[in-house]
Amino acid sequence: MSLPKRVKIFEVGPRDGLQNETALVDTDTKVALVEKLADAGIQTIESGSFVSPKWVPQMAGSEAVFGTINRKAGVTYSALTPNMRGLERAISAEVSEVAVFIAATEDFSQKNTNCTIAEGIERSAKLTEAALAEGLQVRGYISVAAGCPYQGEVAATDLAPLAKALIEMGCYEVSLGDSIGVATPGHIKNIVDAVATEVPVDKIAMHLHDTYGQALANIYAALEMGITVIDSSVAGLGGCPYAPGATGNVATENVVYMLNGLGIDHGIDLDKLIATGDFITQKLGRDNGSGVARAMLAKHSSAS
Repeated sequence: MSLPKRVKIFEVGPRDGLQNETALVDTDTKVALVEKLADAGIQTIESGSFVSPKWVPQMAGSEAVFGTINRKAGVTYSALTPNMRGLERAISAEVSEVAVFIAATEDFSQKNTNCTIAEGIERSAKLTEAALAEGLQVRGYISVAAGCPYQGEVAATDLAPLAKALIEMGCYEVSLGDSIGVATPGHIKNIVDAVATEVPVDKIAMHLHDTYGQALANIYAALEMGITVIDSSVAGLGGCPYAPGATGNVATENVVYMLNGLGIDHGIDLDKLIATGDFITQKLGRDNGSGVARAMLAKHSSAS
């Protein structure tokens, strides 16, 4: 199957990336990260989450982030909204779009949101209805779509009705999350095949973690299946606080480097992206999770 000519990167570093860091990040740093990502050419940035700081302290101050960023024309600044209070806060902060989420297994749903899958769907439907009434676009996430830390492997056929429910409630797109990074390319193809029985391929995105080092291979498999939206995180930031052992999201730099090699358009300046990843990892005092960034930064350092 031929590969797509263009791929959209959905950058999740400022939210899904930072929320799993132990160090708290100040508002100015969060704002700088979002603005640098936009300057690098990324057109959709998940910039925060309106969740209680009691549960996710790293996301405290999302109002300040959205209120401070210098918004660039043509860039979508998205936020995760887990409940109605979160949605109200997001609306007040004038976010560009919001995201709702459900889980693929009962155990993960209970551990993550203290509700059943059915209750999660019902809650997301109410949030989506309210967001659409405010003129906001809504994106849907399905967590642990490839495997669950509590229940093990997830059958691909279980995902189709969940994705259908999200689309039918009004989500413009469903992002399938391999939250613990256990999928392989064959698994990804089975997942896309199954979900595509209920949801058009152009409404499916992939959100892949690199725990087992399979993320790029999985993305390539998804591209072969016609997927054109990939979630990724600058410098490979992130993980999953409810999935023990899960490492970061696939690094945006690695994805862009691969897309460059495939001749697939994406509109992102790799050098600026690498500089952005270097900026945030230095602020966090952690290693850069992108192999591409580490190699290119070392190359530039030796050349100078």
